[in-house]
Amino acid sequence: MNEQLKYFIESNIPQVEAEMFALVEKIDAPGDLKESMLYSLKAGGKRIRPLFVLAVLELFNKDLKVGLTVGSVIEIIHTYSLIHDDLPSMDNDDFRRGKPTNHKVYGEALATLAGDALNTLAFGILARMNVSAEKRIELVNLLSIAAGAEGMVGGQVLDMEGEQRQLNLAELEHVHINKTGALLRFSIEAGAVLANVSSEERATLKEYAHHIGLAFQIQDDILDIEGTTEELGKTAGKDVASDKSTYPALLSLNGAKDKLAEHYQLAIHALDQLQVDAGLLREFAAYIVHRKN
Repeated sequence: MNEQLKYFIESNIPQVEAEMFALVEKIDAPGDLKESMLYSLKAGGKRIRPLFVLAVLELFNKDLKVGLTVGSVIEIIHTYSLIHDDLPSMDNDDFRRGKPTNHKVYGEALATLAGDALNTLAFGILARMNVSAEKRIELVNLLSIAAGAEGMVGGQVLDMEGEQRQLNLAELEHVHINKTGALLRFSIEAGAVLANVSSEERATLKEYAHHIGLAFQIQDDILDIEGTTEELGKTAGKDVASDKSTYPALLSLNGAKDKLAEHYQLAIHALDQLQVDAGLLREFAAYIVHRKN
């Protein structure tokens, strides 16, 4: 990781987390429910999605403060999805980010409700943002698509169905364009909405996001094989044990690495079309493909 990216991450994660925790801590809700919600929010993580919002604002020389709330909302949605993913009825995981999963600490019922509460809270936060009504409506609409049946949730269903058979490459990419990619694309597109970029710039950023989303998932699949439980903060080898459709299972480990490099290059090619210095987004692309967890 180069110094520019390192500084950007280290200086902005604390601000995102402070905003996110404050948004949840101030709600009027049962104590056990808030505790369960905050347990998973405070479990750590790369915070890559909110950082993408801020990186797009930085790219176009906009005030990053306007992105803190939207970035927090995306992380809140992402966290709810992880709580539900880990449930016994889904992936049945014991650890997430190196800590016991939410249902292991609070029980399955409260964990489910904590995820529900985070999901619905996110849309209320967007609706109350101090930006124009047009932007609030657009962000709510885009997030409902990215996080719902047409995006992340739909992708999760396709992923579960893929456990019953070996998907081909087109089917596998369709799963992850939705399951993993949709929320990453929203992160970058939300930054574009807040930065008031042109339609051409927005389309270019979405192309970058498309390839970064797929690269992110391919690297996850590779790390499931090459990483350890300690490095990953979750159970290593779970995909193989569950006989899930993954890029290494379909293409071989070396083939998956080749596909990862291909999507990285296509993401960089998209950035070449911008008329601004996209160095920070280039560094984020490299970070995603070389990360170890």
